[in-house]
Amino acid sequence: MSFLWEKSSSWRWIVRQTRDSKPFFFAFATVCGVVPGAIGYCVMQLTNSSNEQLESELRRNARPDTLMMGRVNKERLGEYLGELQRKEDTNDRYVAALKGETLTRKPYVRIQPTTTTTTTTTPQV
Repeated sequence: MSFLWEKSSSWRWIVRQTRDSKPFFFAFATVCGVVPGAIGYCVMQLTNSSNEQLESELRRNARPDTLMMGRVNKERLGEYLGELQRKEDTNDRYVAALKGETLTRKPYVRIQPTTTTTTTTTPQV
């Protein structure tokens, strides 16, 4: 910012105007916030195709792992929304997320310790 302040007289003018005039401040804030948002919205609308034929082709040519992840995400979302509708306690979900785990079963039963199976062989004589 100091570079702009030192080298640009127009930036100094904008700073002085926003400091001295509230209407100019709100106009400048609007130009800096709303105008880029409106331009971004227009670009998204122009580049978003709602072509049904293209969507069906993309879905038909989807990779198997993409389809599997879509099914898994749909199942997890359904489970989570079901828990919310039944007003179940989901605090264990947050605890597990902090530990880097994913919960997919009933509350308080979902986190299951991994069992290590050790096979001992008896020597045959």
